[in-house]
Amino acid sequence: MQAGQLKFARFKQWAAGLSLLAVSAGALAQPAQSTDPVEWQLNMGRGVTTLSNHAYDAHMMALWICVGIGVVVFAAMAYAIFAFRKSKGAVAATFTHNTTAEVIWTIIPVLLLIGMSWPATTKLIAMYDTRDSEMTVKVTGYQWMWKYEYLGEDVSFTSRLDRESDRVRQSGERPTVEANPHYLLDVDNVLVLPVDTKVRFVITADDVIHSWWVPALGWKQDAIPGIVNEAWADIQKPGIYRGQCAELCGKDHGFMPIVVKAVPKAEFQQWLAAQKAANAPAPAPAAPAEVPTPAPEQTDAAPATAQADTQADAVPAG
Repeated sequence: MQAGQLKFARFKQWAAGLSLLAVSAGALAQPAQSTDPVEWQLNMGRGVTTLSNHAYDAHMMALWICVGIGVVVFAAMAYAIFAFRKSKGAVAATFTHNTTAEVIWTIIPVLLLIGMSWPATTKLIAMYDTRDSEMTVKVTGYQWMWKYEYLGEDVSFTSRLDRESDRVRQSGERPTVEANPHYLLDVDNVLVLPVDTKVRFVITADDVIHSWWVPALGWKQDAIPGIVNEAWADIQKPGIYRGQCAELCGKDHGFMPIVVKAVPKAEFQQWLAAQKAANAPAPAPAAPAEVPTPAPEQTDAAPATAQADTQADAVPAG
């Protein structure tokens, strides 16, 4: 009776483990989220840039290799536990090592690491290749805001936490998803970028170390005073993508969000033209027109008098 109960308990444990594995596999098979995370999301998001897709592909390759290794290892353990258990008269092995087994379990991991390193290295090199960029945006971190400059376009502005989030955090109110769906993740001025455009970022800071991070773009880059770091992105899908400063930069570190708005190229050009017009200096007031001064009028008496004086001078003294 006890043996039967023990077998049933083991069967329940295995069934629970298999069901959990099936649920996890189903969650992994779901399409990855490309923007904000959702509840019960287990996998990382795919993102909306070439680099974010590279990171996702490398992650999934490593994940499935690890899953395959885990299945083989745990299957071998389960077989050894049940096939060579003491109740069936199994006797402990007397050998200390097996050269063939050691060679196999050394060569296979080495081959796997080599196979994983090639695509990973290629994608890592691509992350720092900013050549052929179509535009450059300079990002400067301050406590606690960001400054964006579109180099060569004479457009710049600062971006900081929006007033509503700042009001809620200082008032002591309890934010809710319904009333504040993007609490602490909204800004007053968003960074507008065109889609299908290779954008180069040059990133630095003015006071302390910050870190510019938007998960959907697939990378994060430190902003260090006195140092200029580079990164690039080519956003493939219009939308709004949010991030935060990923470096502990001071007491208000948690209130330094980033919002990127990706729009079609034509819409971006319209926005850029409007920014240039708004930033253009006001024209100087026109100077009043000068009124010409009239020349003095000459009379006939003046020449006659002059002629008389000349004749008088010409008469010799008597």
